[in-house]
Amino acid sequence: MTTESSRNAARDTVRADARRNRERLLAAARAVFAEHGIDAPMATVARRAGVGVATLYRHFPTRDALVRGAFARQMRTCGRALHDALAAEDPWEGLTHLVETVCALQREERGFPAAFLDAFPETTAEHARTREQAERDLTSLVRRAQASGALRPDFHPSDLVVALVAHCGLVAALPDDARASRRLVAYLLRSFRATPSDDPLPPPTTLTLRGLPATVENGGRASPRRG
Repeated sequence: MTTESSRNAARDTVRADARRNRERLLAAARAVFAEHGIDAPMATVARRAGVGVATLYRHFPTRDALVRGAFARQMRTCGRALHDALAAEDPWEGLTHLVETVCALQREERGFPAAFLDAFPETTAEHARTREQAERDLTSLVRRAQASGALRPDFHPSDLVVALVAHCGLVAALPDDARASRRLVAYLLRSFRATPSDDPLPPPTTLTLRGLPATVENGGRASPRRG
């Protein structure tokens, strides 16, 4: 093997190691954020990934960068759902698809609700522009759905934000109760409609008053109250 070939092989090895470290860090971040919230110490993420803190900061120089990296796929999915909702011929179906997609992501990735509420802290002008465009698109979708007669005329775009915050709270408190999530989403969508719907609701949860969870902090798992 020539000297140049050896150098190329060494560079390839370094790049491969860097990619593996990055993937380990992202997987560790998702796990740690799910357990401890997105304010968990960066050192905890590094330990979970089996790398040093310096390695973590080489890949993700700020917490914001780590949060964005950890949930980039989920945020891209949200962006596509909004794009598809705007392109839908029926704006009510588009709005329904958007709400169900975002809530499913909140339910399935336990660290994502807190990251979603934090709106991916805007450390750059690019991220600020992205969120402003999303807000304009959401307003356009709401206006179209109202014009179609499907969405109640007093609905405001901020109502959707309130609904998503409420759902975030539910999945944080009851991370293993998918029935409660789906039922709440169905109720929310019914409340948005301009006219009553006869569609059946999803099956109810088995939750009882004696099983109400304790207060949840930092997006962590709740402990059920003991009767």
